Parts: sequence; structure tokens; C-alpha cells
Amino acid sequence: MRRSSTIVSIVVHTVVVAAALLAQVLAVGPLPAVPNQRLDFAGLIPVRVVDIPLPAPQRSAGGAAAAEPGDPAIAPVDAPPSVVPEIASGCRCVLPDTVGMERGIGSWTDFGTVAPVLTPPPPPAPQTPIHLHSGMQAPRKITHVDPVYPRAAQIAHVEGTVILEAVIDVNGAVTSVRVLRSITLLDQAALDAVRGWKFTPTLLNGVAVPVALTITVRFSLTQ
Repeated sequence: MRRSSTIVSIVVHTVVVAAALLAQVLAVGPLPAVPNQRLDFAGLIPVRVVDIPLPAPQRSAGGAAAAEPGDPAIAPVDAPPSVVPEIASGCRCVLPDTVGMERGIGSWTDFGTVAPVLTPPPPPAPQTPIHLHSGMQAPRKITHVDPVYPRAAQIAHVEGTVILEAVIDVNGAVTSVRVLRSITLLDQAALDAVRGWKFTPTLLNGVAVPVALTITVRFSLTQ
């Protein structure tokens, strides 16, 4: 009998505990009150979203889509002309200049420095005499020597004009003389006189040059 009452007591206590736990689980409290606050939308700017349709790609003759030049939707392939190729630091670069030489840049100290381009010197003056022409500054005689009339030519009453060609160096001195038209009794007197003449330098493009001049020496007994 005691055993039966014990079992009944355990069952009753179990039911009471289960009912208490179930009551706690199923108990629903009062809902929180929602504040009745009016929203203020003053000062807000409405935004409208508009879908922009993309242009249809053009089709090439083979059916594939061809991208137009300058299309912002297509990634560029060629670099624009304003892009300058970069030079890796420490490399050896060869820069040709206007006179056909090459200048190397091979160290950290001289990298990026460019030697000044030297102006080529003017062409050297010709060493052989040239005949006087309109593009030259003609020489001016600064020392004159009169020819001595030979005694034999005076006795023979020989007169006339001897034509000579004289070479004048860059300093204006007469270096050589030869006869172009001869009068036998008068040639030597003409040669001796012209060898003593002195001229100013003959200039070609501002540079003194040797020149060949044609000189006439006239002999007359009735001076």
C-alpha cells in the first residue's frame, strides 16, 4: 500500500512540474506599445531611377560585333599618342644626335643628362685658288708698284698691254704670277711690278680664301 502511494505521489509531482513549465513556455505577455510618431519628409529630394538602354553593338561583315573607335564601353587597345614610353632606371640608353654620333648613358650619376649638341664648324676654306666671282668680296689693292719701262723697249718704241694672272693668298700677298698675253720686251717688267703689289684678303662667306686675279699692265711711251 505504501508503495502504491509513493508511485502516485511521484506521478502527481511530475504532472505538477510539467504543467508549471508548460505554463511558463506558453505564457504570452503584453505586446510593446508602438509610439505614434509622424514621420517628417520635409527637405528630402525624391530620386527617380531611370534605366538607360545600352546601344546595340554593330555587326561586321562576318557577323561578329565590331567596336567603334572611341566607344567608352570598349577597353582601349592602342595607347594614345600622348603616352611616352617609360625608360627603366639603370638601363643603358643610346641617344643619336644631329651630327651622327652616339652618346651612352650607363651609370646612375649621368643618367638623364644630355650633352649639348655641338654646332659643326664651317667648312674649311679651299686651299687651291679660285677665280673671283660675284659672290665674293673682291680684294682691294693697298700697295702699288709701278712697272719700270725697259730701255730696250723704249729704243724699239714697243708699247702695249701685258695680261697676267696673279694668285693672292689669304693674307692678300701675291704668291705667283704668270703671263697670259705676252709682249716679249715688256713681260719681265710687268711681272716684277705685280709681285710687289699687296691686297686685302678676299672673303667668301666671311672666310678669307686664296684667289686668282687677271691683271693688265699697260706700257705707253706717250704718258
